[in-house]
Amino acid sequence: SEAQIYRPVLQPSENPPSTGTYLLNNRVGKPCIKATMGAEYIITDKKKTWYFNLDPSSVNISGNCGKEAAVLSLSLPDKAASLQFTFRKENNFFYVTNLTAHLSPQPVYQTYSGSMTHKKLFTAADSQSFKCISGNLLLMSTELKIKLVPLQMQAFSVPKGGYGPEVECWADFNKRLIPTILGATVVGLLLIAGLTSLFIRDRRRHGYERL
Repeated sequence: SEAQIYRPVLQPSENPPSTGTYLLNNRVGKPCIKATMGAEYIITDKKKTWYFNLDPSSVNISGNCGKEAAVLSLSLPDKAASLQFTFRKENNFFYVTNLTAHLSPQPVYQTYSGSMTHKKLFTAADSQSFKCISGNLLLMSTELKIKLVPLQMQAFSVPKGGYGPEVECWADFNKRLIPTILGATVVGLLLIAGLTSLFIRDRRRHGYERL
């Protein structure tokens, strides 16, 4: 009998992806890349949108580690899906310069692929980690998008396999800052209203005394 080939099954509705942690060691067994993420493939084909979540328990981890360049590859059996991150180290900062992805799913029976090249994604200083709880939606091609949510990663220097101090993404920063600004604005308006009321009452009281 023919060997059964693994093929991801697309879903018509979106569900939060499972979060997995992926650790890659260098040749001497020391961690050089650590990434924690949920990964969702979003396919737009013939005016229909399909979804597929990467299952961390089925992912194969591979790659390579250098002093200034490193690669983390996540793939499913039979090359049914993959994500590949190429890291670059420059001036004591690391970032993802290339990202490639492909998916060969059911029921469409074709391969969707795309890439982002020469970018500076997920930048953080050496020994720090990039973190984004809000998620990142990345346009890989006209038919394929990748959503990474939540996301935390660190490359080149990963002491004892743990994350260093976190660099917050703009989306998380704005979500945290906007409620603070709104709260401060409301407090300020209430304070102004209270002081105005006291000022008016005080002027009226003094006016009655002069009469």
